[in-house]
Amino acid sequence: MSSDQRKGEPSPRWYGSSIFRGVNKWLQKNKLTNDGKFVKDCLVIEQLNFDDKFRVDGFRELTHMRYTACTSKPDNFKDDSFNLRQIEFNRRRIEILITVTMYDEDKTQLSRTLCGIAKNINSLCSREDGTWTKNEGWKKVVVCIVSDGRKKINKSALEYLSTLGVYQDGIAVESIIDRKVEAHIFEYTTRIPLENTDYVVPIQILFCLKEKNTKKINSHRWIFNAFSPILEPKICVLIDVGTKPGTNAIYNLWETFELHPKVAGACGEIVAMKGRDKPLEHVLGYITVLPGAFSAYRYEALVNTNDYESPLASYFKDEAYDSNPIASGTFSFVKNTYRNIKSIFAANMYLAEDRILCFELFAKRDRDWLLYYNKSSQAETDVPEEISGFISQRRRWLNGSFFASLYAVFHFNKIWKSNHSRTRKIFFLIQIIYQAFNLLFSWFALGNFYLTFHILCNTLANPQDLIPLPWDPSTGETIFITLRWIYFILVIGQFIFSMSNKPQSSKWANYISLFCFAIIMGYTFFAGSWLTVNGFIYEIIPNIKTNGFIAIFHNDNFWDMVLPLLSTLVMYFIASIIMRDFWHMILCIIQYIFLIPFYVNVLNVYAFCNVHDVSWGNRETDEVDQLDKIVISDEGEIYRVPLYQKNNSNEQQDIWQEDKSNQQRNKYSDAKMIEESRKVFRACFVLFWIFSNALLVFYVIAFVGTTLEQSFSQRSRASVYIAVILWSVFGLSAFRFFGCITYIFMYILIPWYSSFSNS
Repeated sequence: MSSDQRKGEPSPRWYGSSIFRGVNKWLQKNKLTNDGKFVKDCLVIEQLNFDDKFRVDGFRELTHMRYTACTSKPDNFKDDSFNLRQIEFNRRRIEILITVTMYDEDKTQLSRTLCGIAKNINSLCSREDGTWTKNEGWKKVVVCIVSDGRKKINKSALEYLSTLGVYQDGIAVESIIDRKVEAHIFEYTTRIPLENTDYVVPIQILFCLKEKNTKKINSHRWIFNAFSPILEPKICVLIDVGTKPGTNAIYNLWETFELHPKVAGACGEIVAMKGRDKPLEHVLGYITVLPGAFSAYRYEALVNTNDYESPLASYFKDEAYDSNPIASGTFSFVKNTYRNIKSIFAANMYLAEDRILCFELFAKRDRDWLLYYNKSSQAETDVPEEISGFISQRRRWLNGSFFASLYAVFHFNKIWKSNHSRTRKIFFLIQIIYQAFNLLFSWFALGNFYLTFHILCNTLANPQDLIPLPWDPSTGETIFITLRWIYFILVIGQFIFSMSNKPQSSKWANYISLFCFAIIMGYTFFAGSWLTVNGFIYEIIPNIKTNGFIAIFHNDNFWDMVLPLLSTLVMYFIASIIMRDFWHMILCIIQYIFLIPFYVNVLNVYAFCNVHDVSWGNRETDEVDQLDKIVISDEGEIYRVPLYQKNNSNEQQDIWQEDKSNQQRNKYSDAKMIEESRKVFRACFVLFWIFSNALLVFYVIAFVGTTLEQSFSQRSRASVYIAVILWSVFGLSAFRFFGCITYIFMYILIPWYSSFSNS
């Protein structure tokens, strides 16, 4: 029997797969560093080691995994003298820090992302352009995986990381001499086998397993405020687990920063989430959102370079609103209503935290940073397969983008303190006006869509002077009244379900709404098409025959309905051809049209009815499984105390349990106060939204009218309203179309313009 066992300690225990023979014993004495930190190097299996051509003499990065129990907050990581292995390796110059943020995703999604990253690093090391060299380029890339909460991480993901040598079970500790561990940091240079190639380069992986679930924005705090100040990367690439970057996607992003010194952020094309506005925003130099699933930032632009507040400071300053308003002093249920509104506003705004960072970068004081879009850099991402997941995802996106857009509109004056040229400031102002109009249009989308349905279908139910009806008036009236009541029932039901149920528990109600709204949209589309086509046949063509082609420009029907509808449709088709995505347009336009009322009446209603929910669709908890502790004995020796070792003092155990129960009761009481305050805000917000849209509907029905003109020779007020809606849609589309054409002309047909664009 060993001496350790004679002292009453348990026999050695092995964790994880049997491949980790050689891992230290489960319980043993451990030495701390001179400054009281617990850092442990653990041997990995020999099969994971590399050929001699990749070895770094004098270091153990290819044979040992290092574990660091971090007791510091991310903002104090460097100041508290915590370090990373790259600093020991002759201060390696890091070009790219690739960040992978995860929550509870499984090993399939994690391996998909890491394999895509490995292909990119292989591609980087196959280049000979000065920065990237074969067998040495991997030293300039660090892959950092940040998992949001030890309790939340998927076990299969940990198993996958264990097979890579990045993680070993039984190593982590909960506290070090009464100091709670904030994050468990595992460092190892591993390899990820790839298909169709025998050349696999090492990959420096930094795995940060946060002790508690503190949300994605806190994960970014670890990246930008803890690790980046030590690694000092040139660019930081952000990737969500489940997103697979294309083979050269990361290099293409890096090249964007290399060729354009004024670019502070860039994004590529995410295949499953194709945005409409990126070419337009690229031309203007300000992209409203660089998607967190795949984007990159210049680290120099993020940090503070003058006496003013840095973009990162603005990015993180309201994190307390989202986590604990009471502890941060931002919560007051009755005394300070303004603070309560500001708290929920900030919490929703940071559901789209990437939008805030983009705005702060572009408007950075005394600088002229730009944000670019690189179409050649592509990444694939998973999309929700169930309607419940889709609704939950859109709740975060809609609320986050709405409040973040309000933030940008209200703070547009920041641009005047930047160093951008006067011309670019004017273009930015135009973009802000466009964004403000978009916000207004989306706010009244609920009322406008119903009015469009009401006017077009009601017109089809009434006899026309010149336009024949597809059926007798009584049939049209019956169809209209039936669909109108179905519309009312669906909207009221949607409000009820959204207020009291999660999408997962009301799945069939959502499917019924989807099906019924598709029928309503189909009939509305038929009514609009019937009136437009027959108006063209029975009025416009006879006028052309009588008065010549010029008569078409004097016809109200042509200006109110025919021209804006055709122009919008033609623009989309031309843009799809220019962007080489024509078949996507052909195959998706029909289902997109039928889903419009679902977007307006289901997604918007659910999002606004859950504006008080500022989570990411999951339940946060601070309760985690306990780990071993490192303590100091009465004799001054440092020991590792196992989880299952009982406390010899029952009195101390009872006191500890009572104190823990009191803390849980106080935390529950605080949480209830916060929840009640947010629900009050939700009630006022939704009531104001319903009232404003109802007022619009009432005014149009009562004072404008509910049918188009009996004869198209005279314009009715309802025709003017429909014309305003259609021309607004055309105007928003035309603005994006202009950006698309300009992007193609300036950055593809004339490559030399890219050098001029930096001025």
